[in-house]
Amino acid sequence: MNSRMQQVQAVLDELGAPRDAWQGGELAVTSPIGGETIAEVATTDPREVATCIERAGHAFRAWRDAPPPRRGELIRLLGEELRTHKRALATLVTLENGKILTEGEGEVQEMIDICDFAVGLSRQLYGLTIASERPGHHLLERWHPLGPVGVITAFNFPVAVWSWNAALALVCGDPVIWKPSEKTPLTALGTQALFARALERFGDDAPADLAQVVIGGAEVGEALVDSPALPLISATGSTRMGRAVGPRVMSRFGRVLLELGGNNAAIVTPSADLDMAMRAICFAAAGTAGQRCTTLRRLIVHRSVSEALLPRLERAFASMAVGDPLIDGTLVGPLIDAEASKAMDAALDDARAQGGQVSGGETVAVEGLSGGHYRRPALVRMPAQTDVVRRETFAPILYLMEYDALDDAIAMHNDVPQGLSSCIFTTDLRESERFLSASGGDCGIANVNIGPSGAEIGGAFGGEKETGGGRESGSDSWKVYMRRQTQTVNYSRELPLAQGVRFEVE
Repeated sequence: MNSRMQQVQAVLDELGAPRDAWQGGELAVTSPIGGETIAEVATTDPREVATCIERAGHAFRAWRDAPPPRRGELIRLLGEELRTHKRALATLVTLENGKILTEGEGEVQEMIDICDFAVGLSRQLYGLTIASERPGHHLLERWHPLGPVGVITAFNFPVAVWSWNAALALVCGDPVIWKPSEKTPLTALGTQALFARALERFGDDAPADLAQVVIGGAEVGEALVDSPALPLISATGSTRMGRAVGPRVMSRFGRVLLELGGNNAAIVTPSADLDMAMRAICFAAAGTAGQRCTTLRRLIVHRSVSEALLPRLERAFASMAVGDPLIDGTLVGPLIDAEASKAMDAALDDARAQGGQVSGGETVAVEGLSGGHYRRPALVRMPAQTDVVRRETFAPILYLMEYDALDDAIAMHNDVPQGLSSCIFTTDLRESERFLSASGGDCGIANVNIGPSGAEIGGAFGGEKETGGGRESGSDSWKVYMRRQTQTVNYSRELPLAQGVRFEVE
């Protein structure tokens, strides 16, 4: 057993994940830190998924009748378990995903925050009382549990995205079946173990199988996607994946919540605070080694400040500590695998062919970690927004383009297929309000004087166009996990019809 595997074993034992789930299984899990095998996970036979869905249905029929505040108590207990084991789960995220430890801790904090949000929500699943046009009548709008929810997550935020869905779904009365990325199944097993602890503390009135994990490839995901017993599929991943999942779910009249690609931009205006912009740009472009859906990929800079900003960014990118994400001071960890590194090479080659001037982007050798794929963040000065710029590459590449007029910058900002997150750096109120207006940026998330990444859980998270249109986490995102019912009550002794219709019978 290698030392990295021993680290993983210690963490999984602390979290309480059963060893038979991650020892001797069919799926070899490697750490991007050094490329070592760290576990052998048991996978789910696609034929067993139907049984999991059936069990979730039984759980739903019991859980939907539990009072929402009682459901919230389970999520409160989950939040306590996450607080107690925050460091352990964050370490597991880093070992399996490769993001630096402080980002791993931030991801677990997101889980804690959404649990707190959901506990409060459990007492605020408000409907409406609506005025009726008929005397002696009133109308109500009520929200009921929807049913079991299938959640498909990506490797880059292996636990936070599940929590956004699960915490809300469970207080809304819906069990959850989770298919994690095959690249990060261990964090799912660790999270499931913490949920089991919370469930044990909750008591006997919770049905079994409120939360289940299924692990495997595309066949397992397809079994969830195609099941009419799952009225909602929440899927996070590539635009290509969304194009496959969306029509299949909708063909059976299911609901789909898609969180797909991002090609996020920052506009830097002449009035911008460049010191603030520098800090925000560096984190947004290089954090998580450029593997966030909200990573900053396009920098649209006014020509008057470009020559001042570009050299500072080149120096910052060149000086960032690239290496072991478990070591304090590291800012950029490894890419997830060799394919991600090849995709970065291909994008940089295309950028050069399309007139780009590349600074950085080289492979970084890290002592003792030759199996990892470490890359220095790349800054690419482009003559225009070419095809490679419009394409999302999941790597730390930042394309810089110049503009003269704000309208041109906004047009360039919007001229990509994706529409997730965006930002502008300005101290001019007119510029910020123009960017935030209906004719401004077209993304689901818009920021002023902060980068596009690092969204808080209080706001709805998601985007437009090829980002998929889904909304997760805060605000009124809970409504997607429930069904709306309009109710009419006649408390009179008469039977007037709506719209004054008369229909007399003897």
